Amino acid sequence: MKAVYVFFSLALLALFTPPHAQAEEAAKAKTFVVITSDQMETQAMAMVLSLQAIQNGAEVRILLCDGGGDMALKNYTGTPLKPKNVTPQMLLKKAMKSGAHVDVCALYLPNRSLSEADLIEGVKSVKPPVIGTYMADPSVRYFTF
Repeated sequence: MKAVYVFFSLALLALFTPPHAQAEEAAKAKTFVVITSDQMETQAMAMVLSLQAIQNGAEVRILLCDGGGDMALKNYTGTPLKPKNVTPQMLLKKAMKSGAHVDVCALYLPNRSLSEADLIEGVKSVKPPVIGTYMADPSVRYFTF
């Protein structure tokens, strides 16, 4: 009789688990987005998808390298893209305001004779061991653009 009671109790608990519990599970998701492309549409789509992941409760970390790193420069000039008339950098800043952690790879600045002073506020250069540790986390989903 006890086993039946426990079973029904657990079944009712699962049935009546509030929706916010599902959102808490999604909040545990970690998404790692690496952008190396210098193509504005690719950069913008990577940012749009990153924003969607954030809106769905994921923790998002973005690593910019090569042409993708240009989005993080203060002197970035991008053409607004349709349909929202925003640049990839505008989307990057929105993602950062929404909680995304953004870095440029360790090779980006020194190979352009730049420093962190050339980056928009909130973006730093990150050392490979930090990223390597993050990537080794089995709960991290990894996407490249």
